[in-house]
Amino acid sequence: MAEGGSDTYEKVQEELRQIDVYRDTPIRFLGYSNEVGEAFRSIVPVSVVRATYVAAFGYVCADALDKSRKAHKKEWPTSSDRSKAVAVAAGDTFLWQTLASVVIPGFTINRLCHFTTILLRKTTRLPPTARKWATTAIGLGAIPLIVRPIDSAVEMGMDSWIRPIYGSAHHGEYHGLYDKLIKKY
Repeated sequence: MAEGGSDTYEKVQEELRQIDVYRDTPIRFLGYSNEVGEAFRSIVPVSVVRATYVAAFGYVCADALDKSRKAHKKEWPTSSDRSKAVAVAAGDTFLWQTLASVVIPGFTINRLCHFTTILLRKTTRLPPTARKWATTAIGLGAIPLIVRPIDSAVEMGMDSWIRPIYGSAHHGEYHGLYDKLIKKY
């Protein structure tokens, strides 16, 4: 391979290493499986909706594990610092993903579908089956529209209220979560 080609290859490989597979790729949508379940709530058994929450929390746990593994691989002055950084990375990721991927969007789609059902029942003469499918379609259509606003709101909220407590694991730093929260108990 020519020298210039090797540099380009290395640059592309470095960029690929920087991609967060759980937040920057379509895998991110696995975290939204519960929203799909919520959209279909009026059509499928509740057990199916619950199963979509299991899938979404599986995604949340996988991302938290990935971030803690990455924190563990970094160089730290002491093993105690490494342990603290791993705890912060896992906790921060678990909280962010739980809020941004499961709780807030699940609630949003649930309420959207609930109020859509009421609105369609009161304002249309659609048969019940048609109302259910219309509600499902509206819920599914809303999912891509809510992703970025919710992600941004959760990021800003955590940066303002949660991360100052322990510093930003998002940036790979540790500023005392263990000492302030865990060691206290």
